[in-house]
Amino acid sequence: MEAHTLSIGNELVTGQQLDTNARWLSEALSDLGVRVLEHTTVGDDGRRIASTISRAHESAELVVLTGGLGPTPDDLTRQAMAMALDAPLESNEEALAEIRAFFERLGNTLTPSNETQAMIPRGCRPISNLHGTAPGIQHEGSSGAIFALPGVPREMEEMFATSVEPWVSARTAGATTQKALIRTFGISEARIGDLLRDLMGHDRTPLVGTTADRGVIGIRVIAYGPSEAEARSLIQADEQEIRRRLGDAVFGEGEATLESVVGSLLRKQGMTVATAESCTGGLLAKRLTDVPGSSAWFQCGYVTYSNEAKIELLGVPSDLIRSDGAVSEAVARAMASGCGTRSGCDFSISITGIAGPAGGSAPTKPVGLVFIGLADSRGIEVRKALLGDRLDRKEVRDRSCSIALNMLRLRLLGDGGM
Repeated sequence: MEAHTLSIGNELVTGQQLDTNARWLSEALSDLGVRVLEHTTVGDDGRRIASTISRAHESAELVVLTGGLGPTPDDLTRQAMAMALDAPLESNEEALAEIRAFFERLGNTLTPSNETQAMIPRGCRPISNLHGTAPGIQHEGSSGAIFALPGVPREMEEMFATSVEPWVSARTAGATTQKALIRTFGISEARIGDLLRDLMGHDRTPLVGTTADRGVIGIRVIAYGPSEAEARSLIQADEQEIRRRLGDAVFGEGEATLESVVGSLLRKQGMTVATAESCTGGLLAKRLTDVPGSSAWFQCGYVTYSNEAKIELLGVPSDLIRSDGAVSEAVARAMASGCGTRSGCDFSISITGIAGPAGGSAPTKPVGLVFIGLADSRGIEVRKALLGDRLDRKEVRDRSCSIALNMLRLRLLGDGGM
C-alpha cells in the first residue's frame, strides 16, 4: 500500500512551528507496511488544500491529513475536503453530540464556532476525538481512503490508532516494514555512493540511501515485505553486504555514537583513556563522559588552552612551542605523551588547533587546522586535519573530537596505523 501525508497550517509553512506530525505519521505508516510516497505541507488556503488532496488521492491509495480542523476561520480542512470530493458540508449529528458532551463534561457552554466542527462532507464519517473538540473525518471510496486528523499530536496519535491503523491492517494482511541504520565515519558520502551504487537503485527492495550528520554518514536500509520474517531477511542480506564493502568505516548501527562504541571497546578490553585538549576546550571529555558508565574507563581530562597550561600541566617543552607553535604536530605529540605520563592511562588523546573564526595565518596555519595525537604503549600517532574550508567554529571543534574518537576506535580494533 502507498500513502501520501499532508500537513496543514500557516505556522508550518512559515517555520513558526516544527512539523513533528509528519515524522510520526511516516514512521507509524511504515511500521504497518505502508510506503509513504510523498509528504506535503500546505498553508491555510482552502483551494490549495483541496487541489493537494485531489492530487494525493489520485496517486495513493491512502491519504492522511493533519491540521485545520479547529473552530477558527483559518481552519479550512473541512471545506477543502468537501471541495476536493465535490460534496456539500453537512452537520453530522453524531459528531455534534460528541462535541456537546465534551463541553458538558468540562462545564462549559458550546459556542457556534465549535458547532462548525461537526460539519462533515456528505458521504464521509466522523472519527471520535477522545481528547478534544475536533472530530476527524474519514472518506472511503473505490480508489482508497482519506483520513483528516487534528494537528494536536495527542489527538492525532489516538485517532490514528482507532481509525487509520485498523483500516490499513485489514488491507495489508500482516505486511510490514523493517528498517536498519548503519553508521560510518571517516568515509565520504560520495565514496559510499560509489561503493554502494548498485544497491541504491530506486526500483529495488530493500531501499538503500544515505544521510549525513556532523561527519557521520548513515546508510538507511528499508524493506517492505508481506511478513516480518521476509522483510528482515531482505534487510540482513543488504546489511551484510554493506558492512563487507565499507569495512572498518562502519562503527555501529541504530543509535550508536562514536563515543558509545569507544566506551564499549574500552570496557571490554579493560582499558582506560585520558584527554588533553586545547581548541576543543573539554568537548572530547564531555562526549566521552556523556556515555553512561564512563567512570569505568575515563580517568581524567586536561583542558590546556593556554601555552602556559600546556607547559605546566602536560610538560610540553616551552622551546617546542616557540619553535613549532602551539598548533603543530610536535606539540600534539608532546601533549599526548604528557597526558599519558601524568594520567597513567592506557590511551591518551590530544587535540590542538585553530577553531576560528580568527587566529589563523594562511597558508601555513589556516583556520580549521587541527592536530590530533593518540598515544599508547606502542607509540604516538598524530593526524593533521584541515577543516576550516567548510566548517564553522562549533563544527571544527565537534569534528575534531569525532576524528579523535575514531582514531581511538580503530586502535582498539587493532586497525589503527602507527
